[in-house]
Order: sequence, then structure tokens, then C-alpha cells
Amino acid sequence: MSESLPVATIRTQVTVPLRFPDGYTTTARLFTFDGLVDGREHLAFALGDTGAAERDADVPLVRPHSECLTGDVFGSQRCDCGPQLREAVQRIADVGGYLLYLRQEGRGIGLYAKLDAYALQDAGLDTFEANVALGHAEDERDYTVAAQMLAALGVGPIAVLSNNPEKTEQLGRLGITVTEQVPTGVFLSPANADYLAAKANRAARAADLPCVR
Repeated sequence: MSESLPVATIRTQVTVPLRFPDGYTTTARLFTFDGLVDGREHLAFALGDTGAAERDADVPLVRPHSECLTGDVFGSQRCDCGPQLREAVQRIADVGGYLLYLRQEGRGIGLYAKLDAYALQDAGLDTFEANVALGHAEDERDYTVAAQMLAALGVGPIAVLSNNPEKTEQLGRLGITVTEQVPTGVFLSPANADYLAAKANRAARAADLPCVR
């Protein structure tokens, strides 16, 4: 049974040209919202031809992307967030859809706590163990605002661009029809190998399957 979804409305929209450090450029329509349940300033980026889905009896590609200041803005190599954001923008622009930029830093624990977790990771904990050691859940992200944003935009069924099944499961419980989960690339570097291994381990545990590193 889907959960009751509070109504959000579009506050404003503006057109913004985007340019990434590797030279890739595109244009997005940015939407802001009123009525989001957590009161934060989340954004929706409409990319490509978002009307093509309706005409082609297809569905828009949607990436719920949690904010990562260190990775998205400053190019930190401790995670794969920056490369995933760059990949998502181009893949969505190619087919039409939305990137939902969610202000959920550090899997929902905040920027300062994320940096505290980094210090614990340097001492030997993985990314999820560090969150728990700080008194948080492994992952505190909530995708209610993502569902609200999609509803406000009038988006019907979607394909979700993510390797994280929890995003799809939460959106489904919130009344969003997800027709497909489309995997993202794997952006491995010497600095983020342990981080990616921890994510793979957690995904395997969630699926009750043996983990392959």
C-alpha cells in the first residue's frame, strides 16, 4: 500500500546553462518547490526533451541524487558522487527526464557529521559503520520529497537511474510507479575503493546474497 503523500507545488522555474569541468554542456530547467515536507531547498533539473516520453509512450529517466558538496563541487575522490552526477546529467539529457538534487548530505546526516565519519573511516571503519558509531542510522535518507517533486511536476511512471534499490522501493511506497531501475556506471579510483566495496557489501546484505568484491 502506498503512503499518503503531502502535496507540494512548483514555486518557480528558470533556465540555466550547465558546463562541467570536462567541457560537457547542456541546458536545464530548474524547478523550486513549496510544501516539501522537510522544508529544505531541493531542486529538480529538467533535462533533454521531457515531452518526448509522452509522445513515444516511454517513461522519463529520473536520477534522485543526494547532495555531496565534497564530491559534486570540489571533486573529492573519497566517493563516486561527482562522476555519478556528471554521468546522470548527460544520460538524462540524451533521453529526457529529471535529476532531483536532494539536500541530504552524508546519507542524510549532514556535512559536519559526514566529515566526522571520514575521520572514523581513516581509523578503520567503513562508511556505514562510521555513521552508526556517530549515533546515526547507516542511511537516513528519505525520498518523500523526491516523490512530492515528481507529483508536482506531473510526472507519471518513471525509470530510476540508480544502483540503490532503496530509492526505488521508497518511491514505490510513496505512489510513484517505477517501470525500471537503470544502473549507473562504476567509478573506481584508489581513493574510493574501500567506499565502493562497502556499498557493494551493504547491497549484497540487503539482497541476502553473497557479496562479490
